[in-house]
Amino acid sequence: MARKKVNLAWIANNSTRRATLKKRSKGLVKKVSELSTLCDVKACLVVYEPQESLPVVWPSVHEAARLVARFRSMPEMEQSKKMMNQEGFLQQRVVKLQDQLRKNQRENREIQTTLLMYEGLAGRSLHNVGMEEVASLAWMLEMRMKMVQQRIEMLTAQMAEPSSHSTEASRQAVPPVAPLVQGPMPVMKEKTAMEAAMEALQTPNWFGDVMDPNGNMMHEMVQPYVDNTNPWLHPYYFSFN
Repeated sequence: MARKKVNLAWIANNSTRRATLKKRSKGLVKKVSELSTLCDVKACLVVYEPQESLPVVWPSVHEAARLVARFRSMPEMEQSKKMMNQEGFLQQRVVKLQDQLRKNQRENREIQTTLLMYEGLAGRSLHNVGMEEVASLAWMLEMRMKMVQQRIEMLTAQMAEPSSHSTEASRQAVPPVAPLVQGPMPVMKEKTAMEAAMEALQTPNWFGDVMDPNGNMMHEMVQPYVDNTNPWLHPYYFSFN
């Protein structure tokens, strides 16, 4: 169960105020003792009670006096660097509450703008809306459009990644083609004159060209074909008188 929030105001009832002082003083002494033990820091506590002639001092009067003397020996700027009184404490709380108020106002404005956007989508007329609300609505629409665009880009990138992975996998699955000729290339041996002549004699020639033993080309006259049995094809059968 959560503790009830205490109202930081002067307690008007005397008995209640004295009981609270006694209870809080014991709790304060306990907290300072725990802080000094757990964090190994030098600390002291002095509390003056209205009905008591001597103050409540922790851990002792001598130790408290030594720490106070050490504090007063410091430069004035160093003394007030982290000092806080009741006024400074209240100002700090006021600043914190103002920040919380601005945060709540911003959240409420966003909720109202969202409701206005939904009403506009439902067909409500926006002629009676003020300029501040219109500006907030335009800002919210712009932010929503940016979020949608970022979502589209992210999904597009995620869809492109599997295709690139499948392409790379298919490339890795295909084995590399082995070269047709493995090992060193054969060296062509130069032919001798006798080997060239023999190869020329073994090569058929369809155009009447003959090669000599040295490999030189010789041209032979191809005789025309004449059929002497056919008078129509004999060149000397007709006379041209």
